[in-house]
Amino acid sequence: MREGLVEAWPVGEPGYFWKLAEQVLAGYRLTPAEASAILSVEDCLLPELVAAAHRIRLRFFGSTVQLNVLINARSGLCSEDCAYCSQSRESQAPIAKYDLVDESTLLAGAELAAQRKATTYCIVLSGRSPRRHDLLKLAQVVPKILSCWPLRICVSVGIMGEEEARILKDAGVSRINHNLNTSRRFYSQICSTHSYDERLATLRAVRRVGLELCSGGIVGMGESPADVVDFALTLAQFQPEAVPINFLIPIAGTPLGGRPLLSARYCLKVLALLRFAIPRCELRIAAGRELHLRSLQPVGLWIANSIFVGDYLTTKGQPPEEDFRMIEDLGLVPQVEAVAHPGHFEGPISGSTPTEPSG
Repeated sequence: MREGLVEAWPVGEPGYFWKLAEQVLAGYRLTPAEASAILSVEDCLLPELVAAAHRIRLRFFGSTVQLNVLINARSGLCSEDCAYCSQSRESQAPIAKYDLVDESTLLAGAELAAQRKATTYCIVLSGRSPRRHDLLKLAQVVPKILSCWPLRICVSVGIMGEEEARILKDAGVSRINHNLNTSRRFYSQICSTHSYDERLATLRAVRRVGLELCSGGIVGMGESPADVVDFALTLAQFQPEAVPINFLIPIAGTPLGGRPLLSARYCLKVLALLRFAIPRCELRIAAGRELHLRSLQPVGLWIANSIFVGDYLTTKGQPPEEDFRMIEDLGLVPQVEAVAHPGHFEGPISGSTPTEPSG
């Protein structure tokens, strides 16, 4: 097996990232050294990195932006101790706590998604795992949503197996969200009530049932760049159709409430890493983009091709009109309907890859 590009061509040489993008488009997968080079590149080379990542984005998504609307359909009431989350049992954040919302609220959320030109409606329930009666309620309302609006339905309900995933698939759900969040090494520092292996098992169950996979992570929790590399390359083994990258919102009352904000330039490097690692994915700049990318948010959309329009789970997002103005100023256009995904990344594969998800 030959060495990766970073061993054969110094990162500082002009055209390095353009050459790497060319290889990725031909089916090449990043080595850990190449992934590390992306995250550690000098700021003076960031424009070249962004341009190379944009070349990949342009190939698969053209000038379109996928818009998504999120509903927090069950809030708080969670047994897990995730340090980043305002809904966890460890959180003292003053948030609304309620059980699964009724059908009319779910339908109203879908209508709002359609009004905001979203192609995906994301329904999120707090908790470790889905309760069967909640799954059955969702199974009743999803067909009604699909009969009224041309939306893709993505559901996030925690750790689950094939049986639960199949109930949702049979109801018309297209995609399941379950984030890896970070690397295996760092995971125990943000959660102790469930394991990294349980998250990997959920991803495998979703794949076995034949549902699309939405899986991403959170950056800015105190992890190292090496953790971000491990997370990205592990996730790349699943080739998710959608990859939401959240930048930690340090919510007061949570264990990570005092974390500092990241450099906007580093955030762009993280997005570029995911674009190179999972080139065909719908790469979403998710929660925290307003805080961490700040004035560089538009540059992020040269790399990513998806955003949430509106609020997040328990925090406010940028006003939708500002998002639409940003998209228009960039010369981009919202994707007008939910279309077939470009598919799993296939082709000649070379370079070393982690074996984390096997088994």
